[in-house]
Amino acid sequence: MAGSSLDDIGEIPVLFEDNHILAVVKQPGIPSQEDHTGTPDMLTVLKRDLKKRHDKPGNVFLGLIHRLDQPVGGAMLFAKTSKAASRLSEAVRSRNFGKTYVCVVHGKPHAASGKLRHFIRKDAKLNQVTVFKQEAPEAKEAVLEYTVISSTDRYSLVAVMLHTGRPHQIRAQMAFIGCPLVADRKYGAPQTGGVADIALWSTSVSVSHPITKEHVCFRSIPYGSKAWSWWPQAELEAAADVYLAEGDSAHAPKS
Repeated sequence: MAGSSLDDIGEIPVLFEDNHILAVVKQPGIPSQEDHTGTPDMLTVLKRDLKKRHDKPGNVFLGLIHRLDQPVGGAMLFAKTSKAASRLSEAVRSRNFGKTYVCVVHGKPHAASGKLRHFIRKDAKLNQVTVFKQEAPEAKEAVLEYTVISSTDRYSLVAVMLHTGRPHQIRAQMAFIGCPLVADRKYGAPQTGGVADIALWSTSVSVSHPITKEHVCFRSIPYGSKAWSWWPQAELEAAADVYLAEGDSAHAPKS
């Protein structure tokens, strides 16, 4: 998508919007925020859309609460006011911000479900991380839970819940246990014909609403990549629901 313009990006699906928050579905290939490439990013695109839809004069405020890697699609939550941004950012820092994902990996994890705890160190120049079993200099703890939903002789559909939000965490930790994500060449995945996007999708974000304090959850089912077409829709939905709290799905619009 490098070299494209804002006009090249189609309509971004909105999962929920009120005066304080905006939940949307990010498409793979779009950066979460502006970077050195000049590629159209979610913040810029959404600010322009809000300005147009609500006929707002001047600059539009939109707070980036969390990020998704550029190749990753799925649910994202933004703040429309500074007060909402502050409260949601604190929820992220205090780990009261739920994030679940679905991925397709090569092979099958040794255990059908479990918790992975490693330590991750990022190399900013390479935009890549290294995973360690034990504590290491400048490495931060990385914890996730996973459940294998379905497997073939070559691939597995896996649901993931993050406990920490480290760079490339799911991609690096799954590769570390010998199950790299499909199409994730950076972390050792073999060539997979016909699959361009990394098979990782943000299936839900959940948090206490920054103003009403009501628990809200916004849900998105993977679509688009060939890797998702390998699995029946029912299995994709089951994977998306594994780590949702009771009642979450009732508040979760589908993309």
